[in-house]
Amino acid sequence: MIAIEEGVPAPLGAHFDGRGVNFAVFSQNATAVELCLFDPNSRIERQKFLLPCRTDDIFHGYLHGLLPGQLYGYRVHGPWDPAAGHRFNPAKLVIDPYAREVRGRIRWHDSLYAHRRGGPREDQIDRRDSAPYMPRGVVTQPETADPTALPLNRPLGDTVIYEAHVKALTMTHPALSPAERGTYLGLAHPAIIEHLLKLGVTALELLPIQAFADDRFLVEKGLVNFWGYQPYNYFSPEPRYRGEGGMGSLRFAIRELAAAGIETIVDVVYNHTAEGDRTGPTLSFRGLDNASYYKLRPEDPRETLDCTGCGNTLDVSHPRVMQMVLDSLRHWVLRYGVAGFRFDLASSLGRAPHDFDPRAAFFQAVAQDPVLARVKLIAEPWDVGAGGYRLGGYPYGWSEWNDQFRDNLRAFWRGDAGALAKLTQGLSGSREIFAPSGRSPLASINYVASHDGFTLADVVSFEDKHNAANGEENRDGHNHNLTRNYGVEGPTDDAAILSVRARQKRNMLATVFLAQGVPMLLMGDERSRSQGGNNNAYCQDNAASWMDWETDPDPALAAFVSNLAALRRACPALRRRSFLVGAAVDGDGLKDVHWLSPDGTEMEGEAWGEGERRAFGMQMGNDAGSTERVLVLINAAEADCGFALAPVIAGPWRPVFDTTLPEGKVLPGHRDPFGAEAVVPMPGRSLLVLKSPARHQAVSPASADSFARA
Repeated sequence: MIAIEEGVPAPLGAHFDGRGVNFAVFSQNATAVELCLFDPNSRIERQKFLLPCRTDDIFHGYLHGLLPGQLYGYRVHGPWDPAAGHRFNPAKLVIDPYAREVRGRIRWHDSLYAHRRGGPREDQIDRRDSAPYMPRGVVTQPETADPTALPLNRPLGDTVIYEAHVKALTMTHPALSPAERGTYLGLAHPAIIEHLLKLGVTALELLPIQAFADDRFLVEKGLVNFWGYQPYNYFSPEPRYRGEGGMGSLRFAIRELAAAGIETIVDVVYNHTAEGDRTGPTLSFRGLDNASYYKLRPEDPRETLDCTGCGNTLDVSHPRVMQMVLDSLRHWVLRYGVAGFRFDLASSLGRAPHDFDPRAAFFQAVAQDPVLARVKLIAEPWDVGAGGYRLGGYPYGWSEWNDQFRDNLRAFWRGDAGALAKLTQGLSGSREIFAPSGRSPLASINYVASHDGFTLADVVSFEDKHNAANGEENRDGHNHNLTRNYGVEGPTDDAAILSVRARQKRNMLATVFLAQGVPMLLMGDERSRSQGGNNNAYCQDNAASWMDWETDPDPALAAFVSNLAALRRACPALRRRSFLVGAAVDGDGLKDVHWLSPDGTEMEGEAWGEGERRAFGMQMGNDAGSTERVLVLINAAEADCGFALAPVIAGPWRPVFDTTLPEGKVLPGHRDPFGAEAVVPMPGRSLLVLKSPARHQAVSPASADSFARA
């Protein structure tokens, strides 16, 4: 008979020391915690132990002779008092928040709820055992420091992000074996890595891979939570992607990507959990200490405070909850080699306790953390609570998804009136948004499409969302999409419409890569991936979401993206670390940026106010000591125009990139340079990039053809 010893309160979780396992779990309001041990495939525990010690609200105990691989969970005793926010129910097995591995899937059943479901009985305790329907935590091997697992730490200014889903990216690639498809190992396949490298990608941003649940209402419809934004454990990789590679496959994939020069960024969901509101299940945090882990309504603690639209909000202002978040983030960096994080609905993390504050304790803790302060931190800068939209409001060290850049880009290229001025703000790094916080253009993550919304191909093919497959009568998903179908809703064989759509895809991608900031590409946009007009495909684990590796309606587009990335690498002016402000850079009137009208004059106040203006030029230098200049000419109108080059911006100008070309790149010798006073023909809906050294410096073959060799 195994006897339980006192053990120690730190570290939290289950830790094997070579002789046995120490268990430690936090609960401020519990009265007792039972450790439950399970045999594989058993529905009920074979042994239970009352954790014998409580130190600073940490319940702990030590079992001598226990080995890694042991399955376990907790039953937590305490008051059943929903009116006070307490929902303890020892009939419910709960997962250790610090479990490094979980095994099994949630099997939906009414016994997973601590209360009696339905009608007036929702505050009545449910005494049925939930263990047969719950995953278990797994005791893992000791974690040792491994310097080879540390991330690459590539400069943010040199970063190109590719947002993807583990299964969607790998599910149909013909080079992958059936066992590799849809798994972490699939990410490490040479064919996947080669594709990313050809595109010029430097960072693979993965949709959530922390253990997550499939919502009950989706399962009952025959659907799943494909995107993964319903976490129930923050330390364990999602089991469904392990495949035959097991627990080590994710670590292997991240290392293989890093060896190829590609960092891994993980989308993390610390704003809410899969337990939902007070009517939701008890899986982990609610059963351990509902009043500590969640924000509750001050006037009615029976209810959770929902700033996320998902029923609950994790209370990161609580010291122990913040500790869990920070511990798990460090775990992903040190154990797996993750190079950064994209924080879903990040404004909830800065609510201290209820209103957003950029000086919130969480942001300060991350800033001084010796591990986390070195990784890439990207915020989705909003939640759905009061005052939750905080674009530009994050502290130093953070970048943010710039949805205003996305919306202004789409509006400009589809021809909306008054969109030009807003687009130029985005092209120059969104100084008005990010400079007040003391940050650089690198605070702006620029994109035209992300997982949440239309794909790029659908942006130019649909004017309305088509989400019927989600089972919500097309009510879900955004309605403000700023898209255009150019004559036909959805697929068409009309060559003229297809030509316009292809050109517009190239124009929008070019705008993303030429803007100051950090470009992000959605998985499959380089292959014109369509979701059939579904702008909320979160529950579609099928061909609507998977990358189609067999067919490609626009086979030149991937090369176009690759050439764009090469152009960006070759031009320091496109990767500035300081904002363009129109300041003089020499004594002859040359500025860091010139905004130009098609007649060759600089744009003044009246020009910016012309709501129907569709053409402009942007000539700029860099802040890295190079004398090379870049000129971007844009004509978003349907009609052609001539663009006069002004002597003040120097020259001659060599065309290097043109969105009228399927692959974009202007090959050396295919076009003559334009002189300082030439008129450049600009077809309708086109973008042209030209390069030149600064004034007084001769044009050498090396400088003129630098992009050609890039």
